[in-house]
Amino acid sequence: MAGIQEIAERAGVSPATVSRALRGLQHVNEQTRVKIIEAAEALSYPISNVNKRPGKTNTVGIVSPTTSRWYFAEAIAGVEQALREAGLDILLYNFSQTNGREKLFKDSYLRERVDALITISLPPSQEDFNAMLNLDLPIALIGFHRPEFSSVAIDDVAGAKTATRHLVNQGHTSIGLMAGEHALLWENPVMRDRRAGFMSVLNEAGLTFNPHHEVFAGFDMDSAQRAMDDLLARPDRPTAIFCASDEMAYGAMLSLKRHGMKCPDDMSIVGYDGHKMAEFADLTTIAQPVWLLGEMAAWSIMEKLNKPETPPKTLNLPTELVVRGSTRKI
Repeated sequence: MAGIQEIAERAGVSPATVSRALRGLQHVNEQTRVKIIEAAEALSYPISNVNKRPGKTNTVGIVSPTTSRWYFAEAIAGVEQALREAGLDILLYNFSQTNGREKLFKDSYLRERVDALITISLPPSQEDFNAMLNLDLPIALIGFHRPEFSSVAIDDVAGAKTATRHLVNQGHTSIGLMAGEHALLWENPVMRDRRAGFMSVLNEAGLTFNPHHEVFAGFDMDSAQRAMDDLLARPDRPTAIFCASDEMAYGAMLSLKRHGMKCPDDMSIVGYDGHKMAEFADLTTIAQPVWLLGEMAAWSIMEKLNKPETPPKTLNLPTELVVRGSTRKI
């Protein structure tokens, strides 16, 4: 069955515009709305909202490692708005520990509490995936892909390449990297892919990466400050650094300031995510549409609830380089 992406292609608009038009939101002009509805009807897409269904919970579970961090809160908000407007409730499962979610995926009581499940940036083990499949529920993933499930993500390799090329184009030849936690680097696809994109561009540019210019931190300001302190204490520091998240970039900027240095005069910094505070920090960043990731995941679930035979679909949303004052030419 056709879905949001196919309707968007037929109507010549974005998936987000299709989503808003089919939900009856006001900020879509009438001519575009009519074109989208005609495309949906031509593709035999059920354009009515998911109604309350007898014998169902009319609830979608959301599994997230935290709700306090910006990325996860933004994605949850996108999911919740789309589901609420369709008359569905949400049940939030917040697990910071791996064994907590393992128990959840293996526990049959989920089938009695939710009609579907959305997981946010939680790449489980193969055992976890098998347990999720055994739940026999519609499942959507945010932040990574698996062929067994519908998923919405960004291309982290491409985004990291864009960030690194920006620094290379600014004339930097000595570029540092603040990657994710070393112990998780090869297990977490986001950390792994952003590092891979960075390394790829250095190779393309014929630049040799200095391993002493790589530091590791969690995706938070405090550990990033400590990592940047470590980098600044080393000889022959780089002239620029790519941080694998905006919050890490904030920590790097604070460390520079505490050491009496300025960004970008002493070091250019690029972040990743498009955090809501990036503009106030004047941070150059790779912005990703986190709210829309959540919204599109919700729509993939609603498609599955409307038409259970709908096959899993993979959607990649674009990122954007936003250039601000934290980078400069040298």
